[in-house]
Formats: sequence, C-alpha cells, structure tokens
Amino acid sequence: MRPITLAGFDAKFADSDDPWQTFEGPDEILKRKAILHAMGPAPWGRVLELAAGNGSNSAAIAPRALRFDATEATESGAALVKKAVALRGGGSRAGRTRVMRLAVPARLPRQRYDGAIVAELIYYLTPLAMGRTARDVARAIRPGGVLVLAHHRIDFPDFAQHAATLQRRFLAATRQRWRVRIVRRTGHWVVLSCRRGR
Repeated sequence: MRPITLAGFDAKFADSDDPWQTFEGPDEILKRKAILHAMGPAPWGRVLELAAGNGSNSAAIAPRALRFDATEATESGAALVKKAVALRGGGSRAGRTRVMRLAVPARLPRQRYDGAIVAELIYYLTPLAMGRTARDVARAIRPGGVLVLAHHRIDFPDFAQHAATLQRRFLAATRQRWRVRIVRRTGHWVVLSCRRGR
C-alpha cells in the first residue's frame, strides 16, 4: 500500500467536485442512509464530522443537527463542503453549521458533542495518529452520546493501514466503553453506531 497524502486529496478535490461519486453513486447513497440511521432520531444537538471530504454526508447531516461542525483537512475539500451544505443542506442558517479546515489529530472545535461521524478516514491515518484521534473524539463525546463509524472492510492501495478490523481497533484506542450496533454491512463496508457508556 502507498498511502495518499493530504496534497493528493487536495488535488483530487481540486480536479473534481465528486471524485468518488459520493453524491449520486447508489452504494454511497445506501451508506449515507445507514450513517443517518446510525445517529438515531433527529434533531441531534451538537454534531462533529471529521474528514468531510466533498460534503456529501455533511449536506444530509446539517439540517438535522442543532449545531454542526464539519471539518476537512484540505483547502479544496473544505470549499466543496461549504458549497454542498449551502446548496443541498436544506438552507442551514448561519451560526448553526460551521465548516473548517482541520487535519487530525488536532484539537477539536468544541469540547463537547452529542454525536460524531467518522467516515472513510481512519485507514488513511498512521496507527499513532489514529490512536490520538480516537482518544480526542471519545473525550469530546458526552456520556450517552453516539459515535458513527463508516469505513470499508476491504483494502485500497492508498490506505496507510489495513481496513478489516480497523474500526474495532479505533474503538479500543478510545479507552472508553461503547455499546456497538452494526447498522449496515455489505461486502465492501460497514456502518457502526457506538453509544458511549455513561
């Protein structure tokens, strides 16, 4: 495997608004529905999304959250997230949704969230960066809050880590107790809803 860099992601987003067909691809639409279902009934309160990419999930999350922080590490991706939320996010009003550049591991925008979505991210991180990110996210989610993990189960050549058991390792790295429910699993990906212990 040869891990993709942030510069590589930036170039992909600069070249195309939707390099992986995440807005219109049937499999991606199915995954997005599973992510929304994993969050539970809306409205959701304060929600964090890490590595928002081009905003395909962000646009669906924004109208359901009372406060929504969508983060993206690349400049071109952050611009696409802002555009997606503005065009497709149900007219989220200013102050309710924030889109910001943030490359994890890093200090998160808020100290406390009711829920967080981490999708298509952790296999691009080194084990050390993944562990720190896991602990940061776990500290930020309130007791009883939900963490949604949505990742491939199969490897791609640009991953930094193998995918198969990575979500479970991410949860173990949080050093917290979670009630884990499989929301949807296909041959290629799995979406987990993880409720933090009180």
